[in-house]
Amino acid sequence: MPISNTNGSIRLRRRPVAHPNAEQAAELLLTGPGRGRSPIKMALRRDLAHARTVQIIAAYFLPPRRLRRLLMHVARKGGRVQLVLPGKSDVPLIRLAAHSLYQRLLRAGVEIYEYQPQILHTKLVIVDAIVYAGSSNLDTRSLNINYELLARLTGERSVAEGRAIFNEHLSRSQQVHRRIWRKSRTLWNKATERLAFLFFARLDPYVAWRQ
Repeated sequence: MPISNTNGSIRLRRRPVAHPNAEQAAELLLTGPGRGRSPIKMALRRDLAHARTVQIIAAYFLPPRRLRRLLMHVARKGGRVQLVLPGKSDVPLIRLAAHSLYQRLLRAGVEIYEYQPQILHTKLVIVDAIVYAGSSNLDTRSLNINYELLARLTGERSVAEGRAIFNEHLSRSQQVHRRIWRKSRTLWNKATERLAFLFFARLDPYVAWRQ
């Protein structure tokens, strides 16, 4: 089940495989209200726990604390973590909320890039030789509340295609440098970013669960 990139979004497409053993079947991970523990979140935790290389493209990046810690742990122990996040967003407040995480991630050695050409919709996670593609963002709503689907693929062809998509996005992104970012943040920036984070990471999921 190879993956393709169409107008900035990841799509799964099926096509015949000449040698069935050359491409492992996808593991489909579903999440939604009332499904208990999120299979997507659990699979990501397992794979990140021993990761050496992590590449992520995320339109909305507000991962739960444990996933954030795992990403920082990979970087601190000498691995490489690269994030391609939106330079423009259809929900500017979510981008503002993600900014509240930048300084700590950068300090841990995580590389952050912001995609420049247009609003970012792509959702892709590559952990070593595993690629995740589908509908889920890395935020509380997607991982715990919304109905979402990710395919976890381990075939060489799928991983190669995923890396090609990541590299194409990376080439159109601008890196966020730790010192420049730190100097650019005023008290107003920090306060508004923190309020946006509290809204989307705490209040919004709570209201959604109550509904």
